[in-house]
Amino acid sequence: MKRLTSAVALVIAAGACLAAAWASQSVFERIPHLEDEFANLWEAQVMADGQIAQPSPSFPRSFMVPFVVDYDGLRFGKYPPGWPALLSLGVLLGAPWLVNALLAGASAWLTYRLGSRLAVPGVGLLASLLVATSPMFLLLSASLVSHALSVFLTLALMLGWLDGVLADRTPAGLPRALPIAVAGLSLGLLALTRPLTAVCVGLPFGVHGLWILTRGGIPAKRAVLAVGLLAFATAGLLLAWQWALTGDPLRNLYVLWWPYDRVGFGPGHGVTETGHTLNLARINTKFSLRVGRHDLFGWPFLSWIFAPIGLLALRRRLEAWLLAALLPVLVLVYAAYWVGAWLYGPRYYIEALGAMAVLSAAGIAALAGWLGSAPLKRWRSLSVSALVLVLLALNVGFYLPARLRQMTGLYGMTRAASLPLESLSLGKALVIVHPAQSWTEYGSLLPLTPPFADGDLLLAYTRGSEQDARLARTFADWPVYHYYLEAPARLIPVER
Repeated sequence: MKRLTSAVALVIAAGACLAAAWASQSVFERIPHLEDEFANLWEAQVMADGQIAQPSPSFPRSFMVPFVVDYDGLRFGKYPPGWPALLSLGVLLGAPWLVNALLAGASAWLTYRLGSRLAVPGVGLLASLLVATSPMFLLLSASLVSHALSVFLTLALMLGWLDGVLADRTPAGLPRALPIAVAGLSLGLLALTRPLTAVCVGLPFGVHGLWILTRGGIPAKRAVLAVGLLAFATAGLLLAWQWALTGDPLRNLYVLWWPYDRVGFGPGHGVTETGHTLNLARINTKFSLRVGRHDLFGWPFLSWIFAPIGLLALRRRLEAWLLAALLPVLVLVYAAYWVGAWLYGPRYYIEALGAMAVLSAAGIAALAGWLGSAPLKRWRSLSVSALVLVLLALNVGFYLPARLRQMTGLYGMTRAASLPLESLSLGKALVIVHPAQSWTEYGSLLPLTPPFADGDLLLAYTRGSEQDARLARTFADWPVYHYYLEAPARLIPVER
């Protein structure tokens, strides 16, 4: 039976991987759409060439790449190095989109392992299916943002902690050092990917670790210390990264793009004059949670419904409370960040997906009588099973396709938008782009220029006639064009 459930779990994981790969092509056309994606892919391309930064161009504002900053003569992405470093492997393979797709499958598999570890294999299978069909997770896994990696690392941390710190013996007789190393490295790598998220995810385990250090046995104390040392040592590389780029290990790279991009409250935090406030935090949080009721599992208004029942069913298990703490901590800490997230779902909370899936699956199992020895009436088990099948069908048949259609051609950024310029085969040339409405029209063209593509075609964002003229004079030996994107698009050469 165990082999059968493992085989089914592998099928679900493969399905999650294939679904993300399909959506990356059919929905996002394997091009960046968000500023985050541009910066991460730019840095990944640079890393694939064996560098961590490039020299700043002579006209940095003209050669703008979203969230790529220029500081003291260097150009680099504002984000931590964890995700761009992994994404660079996809760049080297010529398939950066593949990295998140593989992480989606791996996360579905780890969710199965976590559910089986906490309850029974049936709970693990159902939890894995919930993750694989989550609209929010599919959208993020099909994009080039870092959240699929952070979900994977959170799941690896949870499993490593349960097997290395809490368990008396490891599965299949593996050395205890292995899950301990997995837990410590996962938390450290999470800090190198999404530092604030790492604080949120690590907090419940840190509190539990302190309790073990005061009341636990010697092996558990050693395990906690080992996890902590590994996590801090790995996370410390973030300081080395910031020092290498700016000369200051404590420099916040986010504020190099937006000076107000800080966590906290008051003036200087956020775009308003008064700064971020408790009322704005309440509004952002309320809206994000409202979206999460739908996007978590694609059950309109009902995505959270089974999780409290699962926690109640597993209330005697300490592990269940560790999992349940993740979402509240993420919600509370991210309330101190001035901007919310809803377009791809409440993605700042996505690291709680695996925990929510396991608790929800446990709640379904408890209602259906799959947990415990007390038999339930057959009608109750069939009713719960039928309800869950209806909810899954509602998501896969209606909600998920609608969300995918909503995200197709996001901000008007499509491969078709770049075809007219690409078809001209300009070769070595400087093209100054004049968008009709938004920077996203310029963004649609960026995949044609280095470091996103090989070649000598350079794209610049118009900064007014005077600066554009100075830029053109700098490239005196190059063909220079103005590209006006008002319909119909016009390419006009600069006369020398």
